[in-house]
Amino acid sequence: MNALVAYTINENDFVLSPERVMYWEKQKTLIIADLHIGKTGHFRKSGIPVPQNVFKEDLQRLFTQILFFKAEQLIIAGDLSHSKSNKEMDLFKKWRNDLDALEMILVNGNHDILDETWYDELRIETKDCLDIGDFSFCHDPDDASIKDQTHYTFCGHLHPGISIRGRGRQFLQFPCFYFGNNIGILPAFSRFTGCVNVNAQEGENVFAIVENGIMQVQ
Repeated sequence: MNALVAYTINENDFVLSPERVMYWEKQKTLIIADLHIGKTGHFRKSGIPVPQNVFKEDLQRLFTQILFFKAEQLIIAGDLSHSKSNKEMDLFKKWRNDLDALEMILVNGNHDILDETWYDELRIETKDCLDIGDFSFCHDPDDASIKDQTHYTFCGHLHPGISIRGRGRQFLQFPCFYFGNNIGILPAFSRFTGCVNVNAQEGENVFAIVENGIMQVQ
């Protein structure tokens, strides 16, 4: 099990991190999906006592990864936000202002329903789909299937996971990076999410995030 894993697609080098991010070396770009700003606040409004520290820790992890990789750009493959208004939106605004030089691109997801002026104020470029060289970015893998197959498409949305057999008959589920022939699905960056097991086929690659490391399981 490794702390970081190098992975090459279409002659481009990427680095997978157990902090649920992927770094694209050629573009000096950090790639994530499903940050879900406001999700814990949404649950608190509904009377479910989710600590706000969950979201603060997510932002601190992301800040640390940006500094570690010296990223110049951040691409979010959908679901930056989860709800329209709560204290977490204000926290994110302060976080963004501390990274003024960082370029941010959001590929719109199903939860990204904020007014366009909010993204403009925070200097976040929004796209329904993003193409860079031989790569594309969208949120839902179902949308990726209709694209030109000469592009490799990165997606989020599914919160991919993989079950690994433990002792006895126990199975433990872990978030994962999934790489098919033409589509890669990123783990949800927010730790306040569940996982859906991927059904990997022969020749596809799956990297499980286990504690502070990454383990290839297929």
